[in-house]
Amino acid sequence: MALELTDANFEELVLKSDKPVLVDFWAVWCGPCRMVGPVVEELSKEYDGKVVIGKVDVDNNPNISAQFGIRNIPTLLFFKNGEIVDKQVGAVPKSTLAAKLDAQLKN
Repeated sequence: MALELTDANFEELVLKSDKPVLVDFWAVWCGPCRMVGPVVEELSKEYDGKVVIGKVDVDNNPNISAQFGIRNIPTLLFFKNGEIVDKQVGAVPKSTLAAKLDAQLKN
C-alpha cells in the first residue's frame, strides 16, 4: 500500500530514502486523481521493496505542495537520492508510470 506522506514525514521518507521514490500529489475532489490512485496502489504492490511509493494530499499538506510548486494534480514526482529526476502531470496509463520507475531502477 502507498505510504501517506505529510509535511511532517516527507523529508524522512522521500528525501532521505536510499531507494527511488514515486510521490503522487492528489486531492479527494480531483477526478483524474481518482483514476490514477488505483494505479499507484497497484504499482506500490508490484515494486514493494524496490521503490518507495507514497501519496500527498495537497489540501492537508500545503507546505510540501508549495515547496515543489505543485499547481496541477495529479502530479507524480520521481525522486532519486533526494532529487527530482522525473515528473508526470495528469492521468496516464500504468505502463507509462512503470516505465519511468524501471528507468530509475536501472540508473
